[in-house]
Amino acid sequence: MAAVDAGVRRLLADSGEARTWVSPRTDLVMALLGVWFGVGLMIDAWAHSNLAQLETFFTPWHAAFYSGFAAVSAWIIWQVYRNVRAGRSGLAAVPNGYLAGLLAIPGFAAFGFADLMWHTLLGIEQTINILFSPSHLGLIVTMMLIITTPLRSAWNAPDIGDRPRLSRLLPALIGLGFGATLVSLFVSYGNAMQWSANGVVRAFSDVNDDGGAGALAASMIITNVVLLAPVLLLQRRWRLPFGSLTVLSVVGVLMPGAQTAFRNLPILLTFVAAGLVGDLLNQWLRPSRERRAAYWAFAGLSAFATWSLYIAVASLMAGRLPAVPELWTGAPVVAGLIGLALGVLLLPNAAPTEAGESGARRA
Repeated sequence: MAAVDAGVRRLLADSGEARTWVSPRTDLVMALLGVWFGVGLMIDAWAHSNLAQLETFFTPWHAAFYSGFAAVSAWIIWQVYRNVRAGRSGLAAVPNGYLAGLLAIPGFAAFGFADLMWHTLLGIEQTINILFSPSHLGLIVTMMLIITTPLRSAWNAPDIGDRPRLSRLLPALIGLGFGATLVSLFVSYGNAMQWSANGVVRAFSDVNDDGGAGALAASMIITNVVLLAPVLLLQRRWRLPFGSLTVLSVVGVLMPGAQTAFRNLPILLTFVAAGLVGDLLNQWLRPSRERRAAYWAFAGLSAFATWSLYIAVASLMAGRLPAVPELWTGAPVVAGLIGLALGVLLLPNAAPTEAGESGARRA
């Protein structure tokens, strides 16, 4: 036992080397295993939303979910083990960007066991209470740390620069996209991507139906923030290549699609189209941390365009416009203003350019 304890202490004691970066291919494998993990959760979300009387923890969809966790965990641990075999120990053995994911692995396992006990003692939730279960909240937080590992790895990677190619940024986009879907899952009670076209038109046709117009308006605001915040975060770090927002949008519609069994496909495809519009706006405006006005303009215009498309497609599919013009004309404007406010909040002041910084140092 003493020898084991001494070995553990040697493993945890930092050997002092600078932490290393993994290769882009390693991050890509991590992202693809994260797809397995994330899609497993989507299958589970589909089951809870569409199947009646789930009576056991041991289901095929839980198997898909937890096998994905095993795969991403094994990959993270393997990266650390490779460094240990090279003589590193402690933090020096953990690649840059992988520490939070590594620490989240035992946390996720513990919350998974807690979820098993919760379901065994209290049953299987299938209504809104599933989104507030303590074990589920623990699972989602630790899963967020694991699945966004490629984003943290890429954030300061020395080979990526400020203007990365889409292929180089893809693992980070996949990781962040699936991270955003976790948020959309746990605010499902306010997710406008789950509404049908007829439901949108019907809700905005009756100002006296507080459960309709008010619920849709609130869902649009919540979904607007969930979709836009990750994009604005990335734009503070990189000049995003064309296609980045479309990738995020494609990933983003998968969770609400799974929950609705893709019955509202036209609405979901609207958000993919909005991602393409966002890519075009991004190319035109070139928002960045140095270009504050362009950043703010993108935040407001992309939100306005997204929700204008939403109302337009819903009306087209339903065969009529909503009956209350103030609602269907004003809702995209409100979304745009909230987008603008979010942009101001995330970038209150422009960062100086490298030339400006050099001039300041010379002065």
